[in-house]
Amino acid sequence: MQVDTELDASGLHCPLPLLKAKKALSELASGQLLRVIATDPGSWDDFAAFIEQSDHQLLESRAEGERFVYLLRKG
Repeated sequence: MQVDTELDASGLHCPLPLLKAKKALSELASGQLLRVIATDPGSWDDFAAFIEQSDHQLLESRAEGERFVYLLRKG
């Protein structure tokens, strides 16, 4: 799957990974993909709650060691 934009939010603490992801999504066209890499464990719950309240899709969320990777499609 080809990603349109990647955001590395490593080292940032809540709520910054989500806030930066929201900004990145606002710059994408509908249907484009954003990959977010975060290291804050709190981002797991933040992204899940955000997706429930938005028209975006969370296509993938996974932990890779101490990193969390999210793949979002802009609604």
